[in-house]
Parts: sequence; structure tokens; C-alpha cells
Amino acid sequence: MTPTDLGPVPAEQPLTYPGRPVTEPTLLAGDELLPWDPAALTGRTPVIAVGSNASPAQLRHKLRREGLSGLVPLAPAEVRGIAVGCSAHIGVHGYVAAAPYAAPGTTRTLVISWLDPAQLAAVDRTEFNYQRIPAPGGTGFLYVSRHGILADPDTGRPHPGARDQRALLTALLAASPRLRALLGPGPEHWVARARAEPEAREAGKRIFVEEGWVRPAGLVITGEPSTPRLSS
Repeated sequence: MTPTDLGPVPAEQPLTYPGRPVTEPTLLAGDELLPWDPAALTGRTPVIAVGSNASPAQLRHKLRREGLSGLVPLAPAEVRGIAVGCSAHIGVHGYVAAAPYAAPGTTRTLVISWLDPAQLAAVDRTEFNYQRIPAPGGTGFLYVSRHGILADPDTGRPHPGARDQRALLTALLAASPRLRALLGPGPEHWVARARAEPEAREAGKRIFVEEGWVRPAGLVITGEPSTPRLSS
């Protein structure tokens, strides 16, 4: 495949976050997606992606920024005990990223990447707003937000909106006059200012707290992971 087949890179086009995830087992090799090979999993750590790490375009971008390429197995897999919301912070690229939270008894399909030691260390460095922990149910490791998760202003439940960044930012701006004054009037203005001004990102995060929208993720270290079960 060519690079365009991988979809947009959210780090470069923030309103496309979380990017285009893989939908079947595959091997990311630079600019290509190659056929799945279970032998490629040997010696690698499974890491669950709840946001843009499920996008081969974003993962390729992160690894190249860290001076790495190499092979990365990626596959949808069944994951137990978590749901996906939004982290209660504004990232360096201007978007509000996805974040997991505890959801006992649930099972959902998420993308897992299997990273070698150098790749894992590189991705860890890009996830400085998150802590990597073993996931509930033993299906690999998981990046948990250090800032908590966002609650929906209307319902108080975890906000589900990170899959459509434009709609998420539009909803948050509509719910808070202070956010509109800081980052509005629209999503394009939000990402442009947030990318350019660390102070605006910090001020936006404070507004999340002061609006009463921040909740704990409810995820803690639960022990070493087991082998993930791939989706059919």
C-alpha cells in the first residue's frame, strides 16, 4: 500500500483525530501494510490503542519522529473491562484525545499493537500525558490519562465523543462560555490556538476542572497481562 492508504495523520491534521484504524490483522512496515504473520509477535509487548495509536498513519508518524521504523503488528482484539472516553486535557497537537476508563463486565473490540522494546520506549515518550499500566482482563497494556476523563456536560456520564473530534470540540465550546472565549468560536480556532499556545492548553484544562467535568478513570494496576484474543 502507499502512504495515502494509511489515512491522515492526526498529529498533522488535528480535526481528523483519531485517524483511520486498522480493521483486520496486518503488519505495518514503513509506508506499507503487509499480510498478518503471527510469528512477528515474538518478543513484543501488546499495547491496547483507544485513540490514534490504532491508526497506522499516526503510529508510523510517532515512530519516525523518534528515529524508528521497523515492523509493527496491529490487529483488532477483544478487550474486557474498559470503555473509551476523552482525556481531561488538551494535547500538544490541539485535540482532545481518547482515554480509557473502567467498565466492568463489558467487552469491546479495540486495536492492539505489538511493540518491540525500542518501539515501546518511543511510544511511551509520546504518551507523557498518560501512564502505561496492565489492562483489566489481562489483554495487554493500556495508556491511562494522568488528568482523568471528561464527563458529558449534559449527562455527567463519561463523554464518548473522541471518535469525532470536530463534533466533540463543537459540543464543548457550546457548553462553556469560558471555553468559547478562550478557544472559540469553532473547532478550527480551537486547534489552531491550542497547537500554538501551551498557556491556552493549560487554561483549557483548568476550565474542564472548574466546569466540574473531570472524573477519575477508575483504572489501577491489576497485574501482568495475558495473550490478547484476536477478533474474528
